[in-house]
Amino acid sequence: MDLSYGSEYETFRTEVQTFLEKHKDTPTQGALRSENVLNWQRTLIENGYAARTIPKEYGGYGAEPNILESRIIAEEFANAQMSQGQGGQGISMLVPTLLEMGTEEQKKQFIGPTIRGEMIWCQGYSEPSAGSDLASLRTSAVLDGDEWVINGQKIWTSTAHMADWIFCLVRTEPEAPKHQGISFLLFRMDSPGIDVRPLVDMTLNANFNEVFFTDVRVPKDQIVGQRGQGWLVANSILGFERGSLASPDAMLMRLNALIDLMQKETINGQSLMTYPSYRDRLMQIQARVMAMQFNDMRILSSRINKNQDTKLASMIVKLQGTELRHELEALALDVMGELGMAIGDNPYLRDKGLWQYHYMYFLGLIIGGGTNQIQKNIIGERGLGLPREPKVEINK
Repeated sequence: MDLSYGSEYETFRTEVQTFLEKHKDTPTQGALRSENVLNWQRTLIENGYAARTIPKEYGGYGAEPNILESRIIAEEFANAQMSQGQGGQGISMLVPTLLEMGTEEQKKQFIGPTIRGEMIWCQGYSEPSAGSDLASLRTSAVLDGDEWVINGQKIWTSTAHMADWIFCLVRTEPEAPKHQGISFLLFRMDSPGIDVRPLVDMTLNANFNEVFFTDVRVPKDQIVGQRGQGWLVANSILGFERGSLASPDAMLMRLNALIDLMQKETINGQSLMTYPSYRDRLMQIQARVMAMQFNDMRILSSRINKNQDTKLASMIVKLQGTELRHELEALALDVMGELGMAIGDNPYLRDKGLWQYHYMYFLGLIIGGGTNQIQKNIIGERGLGLPREPKVEINK
């Protein structure tokens, strides 16, 4: 059985490798708006390694979808341990939703600066009383002439403290059934009446925020989809969010970094890779990462073969991916022994503390983006057709 991609794709692989070799000393890391990050993002787009299939008229590279080329790019960037560019809520979630459901004006206004990293977004979904039951949200938007007037609160709002814009679910029809009275608005985060307060998470960083809206005025045309039909838009974005929370491409890069770590770390002068107990755990994780990659290829293929049903394949990504990524980072901490517990300014900290940070971060993501317990219900009910969980009446 020949499992090679063929000469055409090996030529493409060589092109990717040549690009990576040329740019191996290019600075690519930094803050979201740092010159290094923005320059690298532009370079990736110009060469078709980011925003590859986004049409040129919206700022992308404009290539046709190709499953094997996408896989080769991911493999080679992971092998080179080089950044495949920015993701985040704007690029990974809003852009594909606008391509499906946005107006032509919205596509031209938002997609280009978003994929270039020039426009940072945050997501206004969860509220203190509307987390897993998101459709119970209460943040209101009342039309006043040509503007929406927004009042309410959002919580667990990632990057709100640095975002330029927010895509936000608001209730515009308070008398309608809860899934039908919601609209999807876009507005600037520097609008008067917005108050952002940081929330420190398990990584000891303020990755999340709570956001308060007091009479925030938004132009009425900054709505995606129809008024009162924002739940349809929300579900589209939730699908993209769950797929982006544990990317198999990023996981492959971390797996390669873990392999390097196991080869370098020693016990009594002997590499950790020679110890069967550690090597067996690595092989189990490696096999599951491979399975996630092939599952990703199945999902990508549905963009070409529209008749292929990948609904269940998409549903398992968030559940499997976040738990697997947490296990991967946990093995790295075990490999480092007592140094795996080092944090902060500890002089013995390995890799600037990234292993410890990601261990805690992905423990949080098992909860974030819809808890994995809820995700199991979704897989069982919508993917496998199992009976819905019974609702228990509570007598007050």
